[in-house]
Amino acid sequence: MAADPDTAWLAATARLAARGVPLSRPNPAVGALIVNHGKVIARGWTQPGGRPHAEAMALAAAGDAARGATLYVSLEPCAHHSTRGPACADLVAASGLARIVIGCGDPDPRTAGQGAARCAAAGIAVGLAENADCAASLAGYLSQRRLGRPHVTLKLALSQDARLAPPQGQWLTGPIARAHTHAWRARMDAILVGRGTFDADSPRLDVRLPGIADRSPQRWLLTHGQAPAGWHALADPHAIAGMAGVQYLMVEGGAQTAQAFLEADLADRLLIYRAPAIVGGHGPALPGLTRDALSSSDWKLTDTRPLGNDTLDVYERS
Repeated sequence: MAADPDTAWLAATARLAARGVPLSRPNPAVGALIVNHGKVIARGWTQPGGRPHAEAMALAAAGDAARGATLYVSLEPCAHHSTRGPACADLVAASGLARIVIGCGDPDPRTAGQGAARCAAAGIAVGLAENADCAASLAGYLSQRRLGRPHVTLKLALSQDARLAPPQGQWLTGPIARAHTHAWRARMDAILVGRGTFDADSPRLDVRLPGIADRSPQRWLLTHGQAPAGWHALADPHAIAGMAGVQYLMVEGGAQTAQAFLEADLADRLLIYRAPAIVGGHGPALPGLTRDALSSSDWKLTDTRPLGNDTLDVYERS
């Protein structure tokens, strides 16, 4: 455990919460751990469809062992009643817990501060950490609550000269990078391409990995016309505010679509798969996404890793 146990336990709840993304929709994916004397008594994460909540799962698993223990939870326990289940703040208040440490306050006005207050009123010591790992694990939910739109991941496969593949349908990156993309797709509520990509490639935009093929996201098309069967239409990037129930959106398609989201300042994360090939004048160019250009921009490189012959660079908003 790290020098600060609370920080380490909250980071663990954030990792646990990842099990619920994106299946917890329309609810946020939350992780919870009940700990006593440095040992985990019980754990929980938001279940498919949004119920049970993480705290309810952990408390049910702990039973009487929760008395005198500490609950670590990535998001403030909900304080509002629902026909689908009790308020988690009430469950916590009645649990006999000695302490609760909350990784991120809930901006939902039905809870904001009230969940923590209800726990405190029951005699439970309350700590609110505003933990960075927890906030990152809740990026889609927080974006919807604070910005009124999904969290947007812009994914691109680029050559060494910052060009997309020529429009003849060939792959630019190798099979390992493509499998990695599918794993990211499985974390998304929706995926979007532009009309040019749709017409040129007839993309499936599904998840083709064993065991998680059922996690294929909704398919959206950036177009002023009608969407084909099985697709949803989006008139312009700013219209993502109307994507009901979508917390996590991946934008995959085409130089024009990528540029439109960048110019509208609507990209929150960049996934750039860099291939060793040189495309030259045969593919659309995005010179603003070279490593040199991004190093002097407001984007922060948070991860880089080899994927076969290719390299993934991940950038987040500074």
